[in-house]
Amino acid sequence: MEQNVTIDLDRAKEEILSAGNLPHHIAIIMDGNGRWAKLRGLPRIEGHRSGIQSVTDIVRASGELGIGVLTLYAFSTENWKRPHLEVSVLMKLLLQTINSEIQELDENNVQIVSIGRLADLPRDTRQALEKAMEKTADNTGLILNLALSYSGRAEIIDAIQKLAQASAEGSLDLRDIDEHRFQQFLYTADLPDPDLLIRTSGEMRVSNFLLWQMAYTEIWVTDVLWPDFRREHLYEGIREYQKRERRFGLVRSDVQAD
Repeated sequence: MEQNVTIDLDRAKEEILSAGNLPHHIAIIMDGNGRWAKLRGLPRIEGHRSGIQSVTDIVRASGELGIGVLTLYAFSTENWKRPHLEVSVLMKLLLQTINSEIQELDENNVQIVSIGRLADLPRDTRQALEKAMEKTADNTGLILNLALSYSGRAEIIDAIQKLAQASAEGSLDLRDIDEHRFQQFLYTADLPDPDLLIRTSGEMRVSNFLLWQMAYTEIWVTDVLWPDFRREHLYEGIREYQKRERRFGLVRSDVQAD
């Protein structure tokens, strides 16, 4: 049975690669850890712990497919409002995962970056993250972008504050502000906008995630809870993306003409 699954996955991977039109940037809202644990009569933290296995598999699969950027919504600013014990364990899990996975990620040419209000993270977690980003800074493969203490609205507010400061210092003329200039003040200034957003657990909302960047992102939602999400589900989302025609506000004839 295991051999058949492997063959099916290999075939699915080959079909995706041969079809072309791969998303360059995939963003994922990793939802359903708590529900996964509740269904099994386990503490919520066990759902988060099991979700790490999904992260590992999806990062590996994305790298094998040649995906350029994978952004994972790992911890939102709203998540700080959760029970103190859960938040504390989540931060310890993040620290342990960074320390245990960094060697493999580096060997696989993965570059780690992060967006969000990183100063809010516990010092040991923040230092481990900074060390991982420094260690992998010269890697040229998959960019693994971790959204930590992240909020789409907070990102826009932070961008406006940076913009206002630049204006006050005389390095920016407010009359020169357009979409391109504004985007340079966002956390993701050095990254392309997501081509595909995947949300697990069946919820139909974006949850304050990459609000500016997802203006024309294709969205695919699956009922699979995050701890059960594996590369076969990623392949399914990518295959759906490959069937779509991205128009960016244009009509079909305009897209064909380009």
